[in-house]
Amino acid sequence: MTLSKSLPIGRALALTAAVAVLGAGCAAPSNPQVKPGGRAFTVAAAGDVLIHPELVEQAAEDAEETGEGSAGLDFGPLLAGVRPVVSKADLAICHMETPVGRPKGPFEGYPEFLVPPQILTALKDVGYDTCSTASNHTYDHGLKAVRRTLDAMDAVGLGHAGSARTPEEAQKTNIRDVKGVKVAHLSYSWESFLNPTPEKERWAFNRISTDEIRKAEQRARQQGAEVVILSVHWGLEHYNEPSAPQLELAERLTRETGIDLVIGHHAHVVQPIQKLNGTWVAYSLGNQVARHSSPTGLTEEGVIGWFEFRETDDGWDVAARYRTTLVDIPPEVEEGERPPRGAVEDHRLVDVRQALDRPGGLSPDRLARYRLAADRTQGFLYNRGAPGGDGLAELSLPD
Repeated sequence: MTLSKSLPIGRALALTAAVAVLGAGCAAPSNPQVKPGGRAFTVAAAGDVLIHPELVEQAAEDAEETGEGSAGLDFGPLLAGVRPVVSKADLAICHMETPVGRPKGPFEGYPEFLVPPQILTALKDVGYDTCSTASNHTYDHGLKAVRRTLDAMDAVGLGHAGSARTPEEAQKTNIRDVKGVKVAHLSYSWESFLNPTPEKERWAFNRISTDEIRKAEQRARQQGAEVVILSVHWGLEHYNEPSAPQLELAERLTRETGIDLVIGHHAHVVQPIQKLNGTWVAYSLGNQVARHSSPTGLTEEGVIGWFEFRETDDGWDVAARYRTTLVDIPPEVEEGERPPRGAVEDHRLVDVRQALDRPGGLSPDRLARYRLAADRTQGFLYNRGAPGGDGLAELSLPD
């Protein structure tokens, strides 16, 4: 829970009661300071969208099966498992980590990604409205690819924040009307050491700077934004605890700016969600979808953060929930062999809670894997004290 800090300096005291979200399991006593008849909206945010070559191969196999998609690739089946959650949010934010190429390729994986633009159509179809695009891979293929990516996002109706095609666009703010509330989305990242942006094109994507983020928030407020959400690409890869620079930046952002919610990416594993100085900070939501060359188990686990904003007399009360996800990875088999009975057959993004609640004919091994993901993710999320008084809990959805 936090307050909308329309004043540039200072911060009102945080409200303390949790707010009901979807499902009776998330119900909580109403806050007496919530405005009767006040506005309210929900935000879903997820981790890195990182399309490795194995996922492109899966999309090709699925296109043959479904006859859908375009240019021989269909990412719809890969992402379909999260549609029931993502599509219910009033505002759904993804993190598009890499530039896109042309529909028929060529495509590239790590370390200089160039991925199929068809993934953008699938992201839109499952319910995402806008995406952060500032990352250490934004400039993997230069300004031409930055422009191609944003053009492709415009073509499918996905908003974007964090990179730009021109210096003029770099000064614009992504502000969306969400159930009558003007919500700004900002996106910042650290610079890539592999492909640093030339000095003359440094406007092409946003680099992390407390001063620059503060200025961007102020511009958003001046343009009418009532809520400001920040996506930030930070931290160390494969560490489930935020790094010292992450913690320091989170402290500065929540103390010195009026940003209402901080959404973190880049670690490729789940890190805690914490209320800091009255503002929710999701240090890393893990991967939304990825297939690293050496899966660790942790890199397949992620969360969809769910945040409900409700208007109060002084600003906004925010309740935080989460939904665990997992990317199913088929076992590797020799050519001509079949996978073990009951094993995963395709790469699929799974809503873990739904799988556990409605297991159908899932094998004991797969159910055990889903339970591990649920328990382990909860442990990482809670590792900085968010449950209890702060009210972080698993999201329940109505039947």
